[in-house]
Amino acid sequence: MQLGKKQILTVVKMVDFGVYLADTEDPEDRVLLPKKQLRAGVRPGDQLEVFLYKDSRDRPIATTADPLLSLGEVGRLKVKEVSRIGAFLDWGLEKDLFLPFRQQTRKVRAGEECLVAVYVDKSGRLCATMNVYEYLRTDSPYGENDRVTGTIYQISDNFGAFVAVDDLYSGLIPRKEFFGQAQIGDQVEARVTGVKTDGKLDLSLRDKSYLQIDADAELVMQALEESGGELPFSDKTSPEVIKKEFSMSKNAFKRAVGRLLKEGRVEITDKSIRKP
Repeated sequence: MQLGKKQILTVVKMVDFGVYLADTEDPEDRVLLPKKQLRAGVRPGDQLEVFLYKDSRDRPIATTADPLLSLGEVGRLKVKEVSRIGAFLDWGLEKDLFLPFRQQTRKVRAGEECLVAVYVDKSGRLCATMNVYEYLRTDSPYGENDRVTGTIYQISDNFGAFVAVDDLYSGLIPRKEFFGQAQIGDQVEARVTGVKTDGKLDLSLRDKSYLQIDADAELVMQALEESGGELPFSDKTSPEVIKKEFSMSKNAFKRAVGRLLKEGRVEITDKSIRKP
């Protein structure tokens, strides 16, 4: 018998409050299927497909209900409530799935959905984690320049933004491509920039340079309009400032300004960019 999985077990004993089930290879290891889960006419020797988890007293128990997620699977579950020890998620069973605070990559709120995986904790209980990296698949059907949709589930200063593509496959927006355009939990559209040898996807939230330049130029023009026609930026402005203000690299910013200059829409001085 395996916790967190659907499996076929055999009825080995009937009691007033349900039936006990066991694997034919180990009939002494039994689990209770409560009476309210039984269909009419069940007899000893019958085989039933059930899901195993633990009840509120940490006792293994069987159910004929289908959970929204099984052990090792990744998906979206709704937060039913948040307590002082963590959150409880609705996964379609009588007992809610526990999401400990230490397994949250951001604070969750009651009523929202969050992307999680199901794992077994050190106490042998099924729990949820928002650290889904090791549970994501690496056999996606996508190739370079494909457009994909995914959920950002973790952001690292060293690596970038980790994305669950289709909430199923492993992807990463590298640090050099991520400028804080989204937060953990956001669903994003991205372009596949490469497929690693292990099958994981490299992503970008931006188009190829020659396609992105028009959108970047309009973003700079919008900033000019909002600032009264002049921006205090030059070639000496740091990449960090450009990233913070425009969510783009300094090279992309210079390409956008160059486009605007060529079109006669801006003028450049030693200390600023301004409208003519």
